[in-house]
Amino acid sequence: MGEAPDDQGGQEHEPDYRFTLANERTFLAWLRTSLSLLAAGVAVVQLLPEFAIPGTRAVVGGLLTALAVVTAFGGVLRWRSVETAIRRGRPLPRQRMPYVLAAGLVTLALLGLVIVAFRSAA
Repeated sequence: MGEAPDDQGGQEHEPDYRFTLANERTFLAWLRTSLSLLAAGVAVVQLLPEFAIPGTRAVVGGLLTALAVVTAFGGVLRWRSVETAIRRGRPLPRQRMPYVLAAGLVTLALLGLVIVAFRSAA
């Protein structure tokens, strides 16, 4: 692969393959996380009985599925930005995806607490 100039006059170089493979493994971990969230969303909607609050099952399944999409998309963006930084010899970019994923999971956990509280009260 030849060297191509970047937008700011630097040049790309072929990095040590171990860095590229490590970046790829991280990307695959994001995809596995996304697939797990998607499977959980489908399972909530298709396999669980209706919750005490009508429509809650669809909301939880939808939130899990939406989080799966965001996680997969964020994984692609992360992989691309890290790969570009490695090839251009720049510092690795800061990532927001872990915060987004954590916020989504905390939201789902709080929703789970509400569901349990309503079930206990019923």
